[in-house]
Amino acid sequence: MPPMKHPRVGEVRPSQVIFSYGVGALVDLPHLSVLVMGLDDWTVDGGLSRVIEEERLLRAVRAQLGNQVQKLLAPPALPQGSGPVDPFSDLARVGVPVALFPRWMLCPRCQQLAPLSTGLFTRKEDPYHPDRTRYVHAGCEAAKSPVVVPARFLVACDHGHLDDFPWVEFVHRGPTDCATQLRLVEYGPSGEARDLVLRCDTCKHTRRLSEAFGEEGRARMPQCRGRRPHLRDFDPRGCDQQVRAILLGASNLWFGDTVIALAIPTESVKLAQLVESKWTSLQQVPSEQFITLMRGMTPNPFGDFIGYRDSEIFQAIEQRRGQSAQGAHDDPADLKGREWEQFVHPASHTPSKDFRLREVAVPQGFAAQLARVVLVERLREVRALIGFTRIDAPGELGTTPPGDDPRRMPITRRAPTWVPAAEVRGEGIFIQFDEAAIQRWLSDPAAERRAGQFRASHTSWRRVRRITPPEADFPGMRYVLLHTFAHVLMRQLVLECGYNAASLRERIYARSPDAHPAPMAGVLIYTAAPDSEGTLGGLVGLGEPDELRRHLQAAMRDAAQCASDPLCAEHAPSLRGTTVHAAACHACLFAPETSCERGNRYLDRSVLVQTVEREDLAFFS
Repeated sequence: MPPMKHPRVGEVRPSQVIFSYGVGALVDLPHLSVLVMGLDDWTVDGGLSRVIEEERLLRAVRAQLGNQVQKLLAPPALPQGSGPVDPFSDLARVGVPVALFPRWMLCPRCQQLAPLSTGLFTRKEDPYHPDRTRYVHAGCEAAKSPVVVPARFLVACDHGHLDDFPWVEFVHRGPTDCATQLRLVEYGPSGEARDLVLRCDTCKHTRRLSEAFGEEGRARMPQCRGRRPHLRDFDPRGCDQQVRAILLGASNLWFGDTVIALAIPTESVKLAQLVESKWTSLQQVPSEQFITLMRGMTPNPFGDFIGYRDSEIFQAIEQRRGQSAQGAHDDPADLKGREWEQFVHPASHTPSKDFRLREVAVPQGFAAQLARVVLVERLREVRALIGFTRIDAPGELGTTPPGDDPRRMPITRRAPTWVPAAEVRGEGIFIQFDEAAIQRWLSDPAAERRAGQFRASHTSWRRVRRITPPEADFPGMRYVLLHTFAHVLMRQLVLECGYNAASLRERIYARSPDAHPAPMAGVLIYTAAPDSEGTLGGLVGLGEPDELRRHLQAAMRDAAQCASDPLCAEHAPSLRGTTVHAAACHACLFAPETSCERGNRYLDRSVLVQTVEREDLAFFS
């Protein structure tokens, strides 16, 4: 049987295409490593990519990428319940396009290293078991057709470019005319770079892989070629960076740059809510007769409008169209502002199937610090992927549009007309801090001195990464306090709420009166897992006054001590540009990468409670 032109090679969940394996990310399969291609190669026609409706998020994406973005689409996937699919049918080709990367493969038996372009390795497919797709070394001298594995070393740069490791130039210490035949010989059991030697069988040159790592090794590496394998091209701007060696599967090889919004209803009338929730699709409706025609289609796109006449629906669409023409919108970049207004005025919110609030009393003993507790019984989070970075997460780049910072890598060669998105439903607890208490604490001399230390650390962090201006986008001590509070409470809640640690997320609302007349000081801890966890009620149940009081007391008690004390408590914000946190570590405050919105930076236990090192900073006495 001849090999298929585009074989299926594995499976990932649609939500993983946004959270873990987005455009430009590497996916480790049993026998292969593949790179998710840019949106130019995606096939989203045929109704297999569902439109995700969230107007506020779409406007925020347009503010970043341009007004040509028309919609948010879920990754293409087979409909649920479609049953077994013929592997030779067109449906078997539905999915996200990937390309083999790295292109160099290693035979584990004879240790021969060569690119796929040499034809040395043969592809073997199993259409009924896509995960068994593999390459074999048919001419191996040590075994009969062993399965080869991807070379586990790559090179990348701070501007997001990715390339194959320069094996030929590395072993010859520069360009060469040698008819190279390479072997990667392992001389130790550890698998570390110091035990690996690259050898050219033709000219007998050898070199240890350890020479490619570290500061000295990076200085020996060539200049970046600006390769963008996910876009099948090279950066037209070129690249002035030196590449650095990086392991295949390293955690800093891909960081998705996403825009996140909670679905907040802004209309009080039910029909207006429905129109708003589906505005991306309804804004092009030309007439009332069009609605009548579409109601007869299968499936009915107006199925949610049962009970409303066509004239009423069209009138609501026209009214919303008039609001859009008048520009009656919030600042598209201020996604948290509208959410904050809903959370601090829960009595005036309009319940919907994706948003429901219930205010409860502040726990006894915390009324001096906390102003309000709101249980979010239903919420929907929508996340859109607009780019990615390598080496460093995009959180430190501030609000610079993707095209204006070379560290942010685009996901298309041309300006995109759509971006991939995912939605998850869940529940949460919103806690508003007392603004007067926040102001008193911020004006304390000890807090002001700590703010200076954090600002200096923040500046050093950005300066080391050549982010300009280095002193910009400092979140302030208000954010440090709220962020630390969210982490200690999340660690406590996962012990009893039934969710795992990676299923909880934080959303920090921190805005000083200097930046806006309406300050914000609050945290939302919520579930945002795309699996069965999300609306089980376990988290909301812990927000009742007596339960929350018990958990807050336990969280503060645990925050006072750390298994790494006194070293953890004595840690000050670094001026070397390596970290931006004080008394915090993996034993006390650090949360999973999916839970923290700032990469475990801007944390300090001593701003919450007294520690063995500091007693003058505690917000909670």
